[in-house]
Amino acid sequence: MSSGTRRRLPVLRIAAAVLLLALAVWTVAVEPRWVAARVEPLSSAQWRAPAGLKVAVAGDWHLTTRSAWRITSVERAARIVEQINAAQPDVILLPGDFLAGSGGDEDLSIEEMAAVLGRLKAPQGVYAVLGNHDWWHDGERTARALSAEGIRVLENASVRLPGHDIWVVGIGDDSTGHSQPDKALAGVPKGAATLVMMHDPFSFATMPLTRGLVVAAHTHGGQVSVPGYGALVVPGRAPREWAYGWIAHKDKRMYVTSGLGVSILPVRFNMRPEWVMFQ
Repeated sequence: MSSGTRRRLPVLRIAAAVLLLALAVWTVAVEPRWVAARVEPLSSAQWRAPAGLKVAVAGDWHLTTRSAWRITSVERAARIVEQINAAQPDVILLPGDFLAGSGGDEDLSIEEMAAVLGRLKAPQGVYAVLGNHDWWHDGERTARALSAEGIRVLENASVRLPGHDIWVVGIGDDSTGHSQPDKALAGVPKGAATLVMMHDPFSFATMPLTRGLVVAAHTHGGQVSVPGYGALVVPGRAPREWAYGWIAHKDKRMYVTSGLGVSILPVRFNMRPEWVMFQ
């Protein structure tokens, strides 16, 4: 080994250490808290949305009192609620996973969580479906708490959007065995436009063809997305390619949001948390 190479090795090691430290700080301290407010088209080639209609989607909140590990404190969630309200959506869709943890480690009550999300306001309604974490905590209690705050919970059910010939549809969570797409859409008139939400995107594989918007959550975009490869891990039965963004399958189209919180580990890389406005 030459003397020049020996002199360069410590410099390279220091540079590598600094790079790794910066990457660790970014993935743990910065990106998980850097919320994006994205704007996506509501209309598509198959459906023309009513002029001016704005639909906000915010999933995977994972509220907690242990924000150093699980990110979304009550105060942080309240700020996101204010941002969404300030954008003046006509409709708000909440595709599940409102509390962090799995029930045995509950540190924030279901009612406290619902009180925060109950501050969301939209003239044509706020609607929700339950995610796997909600069922692990107590699905029925979660539904009651959200309903008490004015949030309409649609578990394999649909309701007509006030003032429009559009139906809001909620499909139950696949990973906990609650997904019934046919039942969810049974009350929708044939050919009517829909705003369909589900927690686990796998339900998209079996749901009937609809005309309108379809959104899902659950994956967090993998939390870590490697450039050129994508998500390292995707929970549930959905293909890894369905981790984030616009997904096409058998003439159907769905948007999978990266969500607002984290699960398992408090890290994100190349996959910012987000809420989305479709307009």
